[in-house]
Amino acid sequence: MDEINSFGPGGFNIIAGPCSIEDYDSLYQSASVLKNLGIRYLRGGAYKLRTSVHSFRGLGDSGIVHLAGVGKELGLKTVSECTQTDKVEYMAQYIDVLAVGTRNMYNYPLLELMGKIDKPVILKRGLAATYDEWMAATEYIIENGNDRIVLCERGIRTFETGTRYTLDISAIRVMQQKSGLPVIIDPSHASGNRDLVPSLAFAAIAAGADGLMIECSVNPGECICDAEQTISPETLKTIMNAVPELRLHLNGIK
Repeated sequence: MDEINSFGPGGFNIIAGPCSIEDYDSLYQSASVLKNLGIRYLRGGAYKLRTSVHSFRGLGDSGIVHLAGVGKELGLKTVSECTQTDKVEYMAQYIDVLAVGTRNMYNYPLLELMGKIDKPVILKRGLAATYDEWMAATEYIIENGNDRIVLCERGIRTFETGTRYTLDISAIRVMQQKSGLPVIIDPSHASGNRDLVPSLAFAAIAAGADGLMIECSVNPGECICDAEQTISPETLKTIMNAVPELRLHLNGIK
């Protein structure tokens, strides 16, 4: 899996880990297994924007400390979503890659601050954002000095209710051409169903995505947050094994 080492032309990366950080021990357990599979980027949410106030909303600052600690101990890069402006500097001290979630794609003060940090930023597409609106959001970051941006398509809201959102595969090629930036796919949030994650991941790889962001845990059914869309390490291994063959015919297409 040597080619899973960088975003952008010639590279491919998989970011994996639980939706929410629940405690240090469970995060370490999952991260250890993921590292053994060849994963180099560990994701985990500490500040969770939830539709219902009664849902688990993360551990907050202590979750960031847990993620940073596990990453350092295992030699993994860490990825986590920053949800508010007053957490940008704090997270930048601990986390390797900061993400802007779908609800915050239009949060321009947050985007401006993301432009002022010396860290890569993953910018997720808003759930009803057009390509041009998504592009405009990148410009807020770039204008403030940071062009280390990875775009993430995570499904958009349509009339269809059979999946959590509708994955827009076209966004991969369109946004690569429009922006010149790497584009990764989040099949977990797009589907909302772990049984669909491999198929969407395969489609994204074959379509030329630069990487994947996947929710994965050693105990997927027991996760407090998004258990129904979290896959097992065994399923993730199946996806990883398919990467070289699915990417074989992409050279010269982009």
